[in-house]
Amino acid sequence: MRGEDEATDGTAAGLTGRLARFARAYGGTGRARVLKDTRVTVVRAGDVVVKAYPPETDETALIARLRVAGTLPGVLLPPLAERPERLDGRLVTVWPAGEPVDPSDPEGAPWETAALLLARLHTAQAAALSLPPAGGPARLAGAVARLSDLSGLSGPRELHGAPGPDPGSGFDGRNGSVATILAAFRSLPAEVRPGPAEAGAAAPAGGVRPLTAGRPAHGDFHLGQIIRYQGEWLLIDVDDLGAGVPAWDLARPAAWYASGLLSPRLWERFLSAYLAAAGPAVSAADPWRELDAPARALTVQLAATAVAAAGAEGRPLDEVEQALVSSCGRIARAAAPQ
Repeated sequence: MRGEDEATDGTAAGLTGRLARFARAYGGTGRARVLKDTRVTVVRAGDVVVKAYPPETDETALIARLRVAGTLPGVLLPPLAERPERLDGRLVTVWPAGEPVDPSDPEGAPWETAALLLARLHTAQAAALSLPPAGGPARLAGAVARLSDLSGLSGPRELHGAPGPDPGSGFDGRNGSVATILAAFRSLPAEVRPGPAEAGAAAPAGGVRPLTAGRPAHGDFHLGQIIRYQGEWLLIDVDDLGAGVPAWDLARPAAWYASGLLSPRLWERFLSAYLAAAGPAVSAADPWRELDAPARALTVQLAATAVAAAGAEGRPLDEVEQALVSSCGRIARAAAPQ
């Protein structure tokens, strides 16, 4: 992945070069920078950001998400173009640039504002917005599938293997990290694990079902998904915006908290602000009633993504990645028959 300050190559043959020219057509100025170059490519030129999506992106769903982004002022960043463009067979969206949260300063991050934005989104009228399904569960499935493909554990029998060596032993197609993550995935309740029910899968904990399914949800919330634009913080990245279970939007911070990666004080700031704003995703009396299953699902997703990345890059797991894998081990053990 290229760094934020790296310039594009400027050649007509490169996608990033063409995206830079695309940004300038919408008023972008100065030298273009590649902000992201993974399955999506994001380029910034001055005050304009353009994003190219994978070829398989659903155009109808993306159009609906762009429309919603333009109809929730004070919550979502509005796009500069109401409909996506096409470039080299890929859909492209155009956005105003803003100031991101400083990832090196979690104490100074706008946790309360982020919680308020989510509460406002979750209380919008989903029926009037005509949203596609939120993308949270699909992100989980995709992360696990990519890990399985990279590890070579693609067959049903292999995917149901038992945990093996220590999670910090590096990446190997059949090492303990992969097996631990897949064991945690199999233990997830049916309400959060997409796809047909698997033989022997654990039942939903306590039979609890989400009470707020069908509400607007961001689908991939973390602090990198808010920016300051024209003096106010707004949610960005509508790729997974849709009707779903809003507790998924609180699940990543909850997963980090449960894994020891987010301090109790910061978690409390975020959760208390969400409840104070009458956010409907969780109950004030027992927030973990709704959060437990999505938080476990996000732990699996984050661990699967991390281990797949480490394997692709040929490096050992870092401390954060090991903590996520260790959390998966606890999830799997808690669900195992006693």
